Amino acid sequence: MFEATTMLFVYVETPLHAGSGRALGNVDLPIQRERVTGYPVVQASSLKGRLRAEGKAKKMPHLEVVFGPDTDNADKHAGALSPGDAKILLFPVRSLTGVFASTTSAEVLHRFQRDAKMVGIEIEPEWMVPKIAGSEVLISGNGLKAGGKVVLEEFTFTPKVDQAVSEIGQWLADNALPQAGEYDYWRQELPKRLVILPNDDFRDFVTFSTEVATRIKLDPETKTVDEGPWSEEYLPTDTLLYAPLMATPSRKTEANLSGQDVLKSVKDLNLTRTQLGGNETVGRGSVYLRLA
Repeated sequence: MFEATTMLFVYVETPLHAGSGRALGNVDLPIQRERVTGYPVVQASSLKGRLRAEGKAKKMPHLEVVFGPDTDNADKHAGALSPGDAKILLFPVRSLTGVFASTTSAEVLHRFQRDAKMVGIEIEPEWMVPKIAGSEVLISGNGLKAGGKVVLEEFTFTPKVDQAVSEIGQWLADNALPQAGEYDYWRQELPKRLVILPNDDFRDFVTFSTEVATRIKLDPETKTVDEGPWSEEYLPTDTLLYAPLMATPSRKTEANLSGQDVLKSVKDLNLTRTQLGGNETVGRGSVYLRLA
């Protein structure tokens, strides 16, 4: 049974490719997605592997207790830390006014509230997202309006101003976005940029408005194409993800760490920027981490 829990927020600073292998569709190397909803995720194994690598680099005490032993000794005991998948919370979409909007949906917000409660985070007052009719979207003010409409990519929506959007945006700015000084601007902007979309429209944006890059590999001697072209999918910069972190007491017999000790050892790493996913050598996958 899990003894201690918290939430990890992941803010994408450079396009992130958490790949699912080769596919036969329009994109050769798509990103990981939930099977039912199609929402993007970063699977828990990728997240745990990155945290372990950071712990090893920083000579973290009790590394094997927290994350489990290396592959050759994996049968000895399991690790005490159990991350969940990193799920989508905010997705940036190009806007005719205001450059881009941070979009979400009622379904995603209620999902997040459920997961937050699971790890002991109480959101008070509880977010009550008003129902949206037809092509309506919920916004907090006039910053994203263009001629009385909100235009995202090539789609036009009828805006409905609601105080709940500002309150949700402010909570996320205060509790989910990085608190470093370079994020002051983004924390101020989020409540103004937040757009709550109909569930189906949000699903369509996270399906069809990700970044897709075409790449080739050059022969180092002739500088001609050696392999490719192939296409890769990325989560765009300014995406916000969240992942529950749960911990049990140590499963290593000779160690004596509680679940709270396990989470404290992760917090003591003081992680901020790290790299997730593939293509690290071309600057992809830089993320900023924040523990609740």
